[in-house]
Amino acid sequence: MMKPGVIITNWVHPEVIEFLRQDCEVKANSTHNPWSREEILSYAKEAEAIMVFMSDGIDEDFLRACPQLKVIAGALKGYDNFDVDACTRHGVWFTIVSDLLTVPTAELAIGLLIGLTRHILEGDRFIRSGRFRGWSPRFYGTGMANHTLGIIGMGAVGQAIAERLVGFKMKTIYSDSILLAKEKEEVLKVAYVCLKDLLKNSDFVILTVPLYPDTKHLINESTLAQMKPGSFLINICRGSVVDEKAVANSLATGHLAGYAADVFEMEDWARIERPDNIPPALLDNAKHTLFTPHLGSAVDHARREIAMEAAQNILQALSGKIPQGAINQPLPCREQLI
Repeated sequence: MMKPGVIITNWVHPEVIEFLRQDCEVKANSTHNPWSREEILSYAKEAEAIMVFMSDGIDEDFLRACPQLKVIAGALKGYDNFDVDACTRHGVWFTIVSDLLTVPTAELAIGLLIGLTRHILEGDRFIRSGRFRGWSPRFYGTGMANHTLGIIGMGAVGQAIAERLVGFKMKTIYSDSILLAKEKEEVLKVAYVCLKDLLKNSDFVILTVPLYPDTKHLINESTLAQMKPGSFLINICRGSVVDEKAVANSLATGHLAGYAADVFEMEDWARIERPDNIPPALLDNAKHTLFTPHLGSAVDHARREIAMEAAQNILQALSGKIPQGAINQPLPCREQLI
């Protein structure tokens, strides 16, 4: 009996591939460059499972071209680039990894906050320029103690950030459509406020909301104007939660003191009108920005565990079980969509 075919679209640790090869024929991307959609389709037309990543996208046309698919396993938590409803109609499981990305992403958010407000990258560049001759009164930044941090979105990542900031002696407020229990607020030392008050009173704002139609460009010209003058903005959720051109303009006027991001609008493949690049005005403003290339979960052991959990979801689905990371319930038969 032939083993089922599995496609892995991006590099994963070798042990993940070996784990799958015990039961499957595996075609894996051995490079650190994502396969194009055309490459993935060329490999996936006869496959029964695909492991996908942030750089990928699945839609109706893709599913039509891959009639043997039984499961698409995301090595990710956010899935706005994937048409889960189409997967359901085509009888395909769609799975995610919900927990393993939380702590690394929270840690990066805090790293970006400190790096941006204390001019760490700018100081590094100064040292490497050869101009450093010892201490001098420059690169004065903004400390965190006795300031107010606002977290927009108090899900798992927002809570993990708040938990790790307790020792920084900050006042932490949050805004979300779902309120935490009072007991949880006390443990995390956070207080709920409406979005308007959060923007008005926060020295630092961290975004941790998913990308939905109502969160697209949540931070825009209007909401940026509501932010406290001289405040800092950190985005570690999805690029399109902010209007990057509006952020660039706010930095240029000095109203926004700094912007750090691990995510960018150009990455949000599901947006037909998404920009092709990061606005030059943001890239050119190195003094007031700090950017990382989507490193939220880029912790070695965490990425290994994420891919391994996605692999387990694949094997569970192929064996006829409900995969542990499933977020849909596929229809029993594929619809014949012409």
